[in-house]
Amino acid sequence: MSSSPGTARQITVHRYGSPGRGPKAYLQTGLHADELPGLVVMQHLLALLDQAAAAGRITGDIILVPYANPIGLSQYLFGKHAGRYEFDSLGNFNRLYPDLAAPIGDALSDRLGPDAGANVALIRAEANRLLAAINPRSEVDHLRLELMRLSVDADYALDLHCDDEAVMHLYLGTALWPGAADLAAELQAQAVLTAEVSGGEPFDEAVGGIWWQLAKRFPKAAIPAACLSATVELRGDRDVSDDLASADAAALFRFLGRRGLIDADPGPLPKALCAATPLDGTDIIECPHGGVLLFKQAAGATVAAGDLVAEILNPATGARTPLVSRASGILFARAGHALARPGLPAAKVAGPVPLPHRTGRLLTQ
Repeated sequence: MSSSPGTARQITVHRYGSPGRGPKAYLQTGLHADELPGLVVMQHLLALLDQAAAAGRITGDIILVPYANPIGLSQYLFGKHAGRYEFDSLGNFNRLYPDLAAPIGDALSDRLGPDAGANVALIRAEANRLLAAINPRSEVDHLRLELMRLSVDADYALDLHCDDEAVMHLYLGTALWPGAADLAAELQAQAVLTAEVSGGEPFDEAVGGIWWQLAKRFPKAAIPAACLSATVELRGDRDVSDDLASADAAALFRFLGRRGLIDADPGPLPKALCAATPLDGTDIIECPHGGVLLFKQAAGATVAAGDLVAEILNPATGARTPLVSRASGILFARAGHALARPGLPAAKVAGPVPLPHRTGRLLTQ
């Protein structure tokens, strides 16, 4: 892929097993290129998969992309890495993935019936056909298309990210819970956030959302949630270490074994740390004005509605503005720097009940 003469970019793809042999899993990391924990996790997971492959224990089709965004990896401004937004379009690298559900439904409206296996094969074939017909214009469009082509027919698609300061948490389609409870338990997630449509067309919904959108459109057809797609938030952006990465890689390896892609005993499933909560029950506590952000609660703390989470200090007057939670639940993520600006998401609290103000786009930009 290239947008200018004399330059080229590439992604590295590792493949284990054979296409069509057992279930397919696709894992990528670094789509937000300044979120680095997953890059280390992938190296530890590759080592485990190399050992399994050498022993002939790969029983599925596994694809790993150890850095999914070479564009973002190259973006520096004033000595700072900026890997979340593309400099050219200013767009978020994890937004605006193609929505294939509508054109697939239009093409197959008279062909989907009571046979779930036949429907899955038809839908995947049509998804691949649609992607093959797309002619990308920009460098970032090319990147999105390549990642979709690698993953759209997967049974499992995991997109590894991280937040600023956070505990382990997942984003899932509502239709995937409680089916994905083993993934959450293996990773010891402390929050699982579910939505049918989160807004913004992120990667995981572009791959997995096809299935629940078509099931909703064609209720008389047997259309399963054939792709467990998830955004896995590997804690915070400073949580980069071999110790954490090796533990996370081992958890992902056990998940793949539990789901039949590796001939390995995953052992007993760890006790889950949380139940799923609706994404529209998550209070994203924004800063109303600028100043210095002073937290009163750590990531991982349990808070109640009305609890003080942080204060914004006005350095000119000394006045402090309280920031309180409107949800009761775990504070699973918070801002990673102390300079507050209007609209900055200071903290996120996962509550069990939808909040009246949480409508429309549910993800932060």
